[in-house]
Amino acid sequence: MSILANQDTRLIVQGITGNEGLFHAEQMLLYKTNIVAGVTPGKGGGWVLNGKVPIFDTVQTAVDATGANASVIFVPAKYTADAIYEAVDADIPLVVCITEGTPVQDMMRVKQYLRSRKTRLIGPNCPGILSPGESKIGIIPGNIAIQGNIGLVSRSGTLTYEVLYALQQKKLGVSTCVGIGGDPVKGLGFIEVLELFEADPLTDSVILIGEIGGNEEEYAADYIARKMTKPVVAFIAGISAPPGRRMGHAGAIIEGTSGNAENKIKKLESVGVKIAHYPEQIPDLIRN
Repeated sequence: MSILANQDTRLIVQGITGNEGLFHAEQMLLYKTNIVAGVTPGKGGGWVLNGKVPIFDTVQTAVDATGANASVIFVPAKYTADAIYEAVDADIPLVVCITEGTPVQDMMRVKQYLRSRKTRLIGPNCPGILSPGESKIGIIPGNIAIQGNIGLVSRSGTLTYEVLYALQQKKLGVSTCVGIGGDPVKGLGFIEVLELFEADPLTDSVILIGEIGGNEEEYAADYIARKMTKPVVAFIAGISAPPGRRMGHAGAIIEGTSGNAENKIKKLESVGVKIAHYPEQIPDLIRN
């Protein structure tokens, strides 16, 4: 069983006429994701992808015409906040934002706005969601995962791909993979996704992929200790990262001892989480 998205999800692509939006919309269609519309202001009335997807000027008109219940955003960073606001105002339950480089101040305002609404936001700066055999929303390659009963939640895009492929090679399948992104201010975090996996009757175990910076992994450990009944395996990237240096994601900043990999690992181990020392070790830890 998948969380967040499945074969019945009706998806809008915001920014579908841009290079990235068009390319990944085609990949999602090839995966049988149900894309019902694209949105690009000023290009409403047109069609893309050989007449398979209609274009609308606004999210609201697209929702009214198609009954869409999810959106994926491929717009330039300076327009990200406006694209999210538009989707939220159209009462779309799930919004996935792929865009990298969204200003932190913009996301702080978005985060505050979301508190009064029911929309779930994934991202920005994330690879999206993959429910093998059902739906692909974002940029996660569909051919590196098979359907199964393992939930995966990750801050790192490339490590997500590596772990999915390692699982596939050992014939281990995934219920849903959720890439939450590594920005310091974003939508759903580890805890919200862990809650969904805990409630999913067909997810039997969970993989958590973290990295240096912030304290989300420590908060996740507290939640696991209090609420999780399913086994969790984790991998924390950045064990050898130089202190004080920004590494990759905007959220991957270590200040003093806060946010370093060693502390995250100790905290997770203290609540019974099995820690992988390298991604390829994860399938064996899951099986054991």
